[in-house]
Amino acid sequence: MRKPEDCVTMADLRAEIDRLDGALVAMLAERATYIDRAAQIKAEVDLPARIDDRVEQVVQNVRGHAVTYGLPPDLVEKFWRRLIDWSIAREESHLGPDSLRK
Repeated sequence: MRKPEDCVTMADLRAEIDRLDGALVAMLAERATYIDRAAQIKAEVDLPARIDDRVEQVVQNVRGHAVTYGLPPDLVEKFWRRLIDWSIAREESHLGPDSLRK
């Protein structure tokens, strides 16, 4: 692992970006295991995949993290809302669509 300032060529930078991409994908895969478990628990207690209050709580949490790490909160929010939508779709693949559960 090299710090950005220690990278002297584009190959150095690309190698570190590729390493980080692999780590991010691994973290997304780990997150998905928690999403799958959430679907199991929601099925047991008859909760829908989308819980709007929780969605907004997650968004506010990541906006705070964005500020902490010097990233634009609006951009991180847009990215995370896509991730949340994907997560809800994944839950619905286990639970069935919320529209059919009412």
